[in-house]
Amino acid sequence: MRNKILTLLLFLSAFAMKGQELTIPQLSQYLADNPFVMSPTYAGIGDHVKIRINGLTQWVGIKDAPDTQSLAADMRVGEQSGLGMMLYNDSNGETKQRGARVSFAHHLTIDRYDDKFLSFGLSYNFNQFRIDIENFDALDPSVTDDRATTNHNFDVGVLYRWDKFYISANASNIINKDLTKFNPIFEPNRLRNYYLYTGYRYKKNKNSDFEIEPSVFFQLFESDGRSVTDLNVKFRWYDFEDYYYAGVTYRFLNDQIGDPLYVAPLIGLKKNKFYFGYSYQVILNEILGYSTGTHVVTLGVDLFQGISNCRCTY
Repeated sequence: MRNKILTLLLFLSAFAMKGQELTIPQLSQYLADNPFVMSPTYAGIGDHVKIRINGLTQWVGIKDAPDTQSLAADMRVGEQSGLGMMLYNDSNGETKQRGARVSFAHHLTIDRYDDKFLSFGLSYNFNQFRIDIENFDALDPSVTDDRATTNHNFDVGVLYRWDKFYISANASNIINKDLTKFNPIFEPNRLRNYYLYTGYRYKKNKNSDFEIEPSVFFQLFESDGRSVTDLNVKFRWYDFEDYYYAGVTYRFLNDQIGDPLYVAPLIGLKKNKFYFGYSYQVILNEILGYSTGTHVVTLGVDLFQGISNCRCTY
């Protein structure tokens, strides 16, 4: 009985939440040294081709809980441009999403001596959203056909960097959604999300091999006005070009600051050209009675180092 109730809750949440977003869930993936998954402005910031594979398994222990896989890659093109691409597959109960994102970024050097840079980014998003009725018999035998829709959309963003400080502002899904195959009374067509991401990388001196990076991520959903904030801190230890890090992120709804959605410890490393990151999000809301948390795993490789000698790639 408990499993049936959970399945029904997950199915309803698919309509209430996942059906609205038409994108991959934005949890702590961006903290795995991969902010490109959050903003197109980061495409091409790096003197190499950056490839990251991410696996996200939410609500461990609950059948048919949200599960997401993504592959992201970006690289420098010429002295002032960057290209990026992301493929993803996402499932939540009986809802399925597959999609792709192609990004372009343009990077301007404001002051090369004080390391001031300004970047603009644009993404084209392709998303195929489907409701699978294969297991619906117990819920509603009158449902006889799958529901699917294909959506096209765009993201835009701007990024400012000054030495170790950065701030990025972004708007996602800027075009309204096509509702012809869904119920327009209950399904919102305004899917715009607004992101603000800022932080600072602090070292005691230039020769120090220890770095502290506090950061804040803010996300606002236009359709219903809800918003969330991540408070993050990472600690890095450098060994020449390699590094190790540990940190924590604290996510909460902005009208419930003292009642967090989750707290997530972070660990990771970059050794030679290879990268590994892991986060376990400890759930602190009502789902805690059914699941203890969410796994986020990131694997990566950096190829063709030295593809650009532009200072703003470092």
